[in-house]
Amino acid sequence: MSKRVKRRIRPRRRISAGLTSGSMLICADNTGAKRLRLIQVIGYKGRKRRYPKAGVGDMIVVSVRDGTPEMRKQVLHAVVIRQRKPYPRRDGTWIRFEDNAAVIVTPEGDPKGSDIRGPVAREAVERWPKLGSIAKMVV
Repeated sequence: MSKRVKRRIRPRRRISAGLTSGSMLICADNTGAKRLRLIQVIGYKGRKRRYPKAGVGDMIVVSVRDGTPEMRKQVLHAVVIRQRKPYPRRDGTWIRFEDNAAVIVTPEGDPKGSDIRGPVAREAVERWPKLGSIAKMVV
């Protein structure tokens, strides 16, 4: 008789991850930061020596590269709202944006700014509803 190996089945990731650690993002809110560098993906469980990957709706740790003097060199939490890499939606359409952008949030997920510039992906708003309340355009 052969022994059966019971494997844990993990749900497949819906959104193709388009950002790795070291990627530069535009800060799409009015907190004073301009450019962000991705440091770590919150909740990422990967393999040894594999770069952590993030997609739309993921919470990440970023460092502020450009912006006001008070914001520069700070390490903060952010949520990815746009990515250049195309990803599929459940209805079969593919979507991609013209830039990589994130919004600075608290560790609980509340946005620090009061305004978001540009469109916000629907996947990010479904996961973080408070982003939808300050977003002008949800795509």
